[in-house]
Amino acid sequence: MSREYVTKEVQAIFKDSNFPEPLNLAMASAWIMGNFKGINLKVLDMKDKSGIADLFVLGSASNPTQAAAMAEEISFQMRNLGIEAISREGLKHSTDWILLDYGDVIIHVFHEPARLVYDLDLLYKNAISIEIPESYYFSTPESDRRGGNDDGRNYF
Repeated sequence: MSREYVTKEVQAIFKDSNFPEPLNLAMASAWIMGNFKGINLKVLDMKDKSGIADLFVLGSASNPTQAAAMAEEISFQMRNLGIEAISREGLKHSTDWILLDYGDVIIHVFHEPARLVYDLDLLYKNAISIEIPESYYFSTPESDRRGGNDDGRNYF
């Protein structure tokens, strides 16, 4: 997956009228995590649950390197759109939990075993979960697809 493809998709999400600000930032981040093969993705409406942010984005990775790649790409794409993080925690060292604070949106990228330890899902179980479109999960750009069936998932 090329950086140009990711940038094009993120920009399309930002322009999508179905996702007003700051939901567009949350959905773009969820798309990036999904396309970096993140798992257990959630966007939580925190307006009535927390005074620190309107939305939380939660996602997990299979290993700390994958988590760092997701967080770095989110940071890169947001900077590309002129949006700077207020704080980025956990990126300098190989950690189990990376936090990107964009003010109204806080993005949590976990190494999956650590997500169970911190259990934000249980802590905020009463928060409204905003549906993430199925198409936001891993997809192959049409230009990268090869023969066989046309579902875009020709791995071999």
